[in-house]
Amino acid sequence: MDVFSQLEDFQLDVLKEVGNIGAGHAATALSTLLDKPIDMLVPKVRMLPFEEICESVGGAETVVLAIFLRVEGDAPGNMFFILDLDAAKNMLHDLVGLSIPDQEEYSELELSALNEIGNILAGSYLSSLADFTNLNMQPTVPALAIDMAGAILSYGLLQFGQMGDQALLIDTKFLEGENEVQGHFFLIPDPESFGKIFSALGVVSP
Repeated sequence: MDVFSQLEDFQLDVLKEVGNIGAGHAATALSTLLDKPIDMLVPKVRMLPFEEICESVGGAETVVLAIFLRVEGDAPGNMFFILDLDAAKNMLHDLVGLSIPDQEEYSELELSALNEIGNILAGSYLSSLADFTNLNMQPTVPALAIDMAGAILSYGLLQFGQMGDQALLIDTKFLEGENEVQGHFFLIPDPESFGKIFSALGVVSP
């Protein structure tokens, strides 16, 4: 039985719980930061091959906003939080109260706000996974990019070296009142890290 089958049978519920707890921590932190109630939902958690990441966000040539960072510690890897540009504008408007007119570039304040939201989200999910696995997993300082999805992943490969061939996808919905914004969170462990994570979660990797 391969890893995907094992996860389908046994561990996706655990990974969903990791996502839900991380989302809860992130919602609390964002509510405090923005001084307004923010709720977060995790509608879907799944494993997918590395090459399908771009397709899951609209294709390799789709322009997206991405916050990415390196995971260091017992199970090193890479993390990406990806929004399409409309979702990023909606997040700034609905959550932060900033508006970006069409065709205008993001200001330093707007980019800083998006980077901080991505940093909170990544840190919350990572600490949740670390708690479940009892592994030491620490995020580096995040970076932000606006580019085609394929170019961002290629840059990540150049920046961080080899990535694993499988990714954990956690779809994330931000809710503020009746407003809803959806993003995509990816954890791509290094090849040798998957075995450690699976073992800690009770799955023996092949």
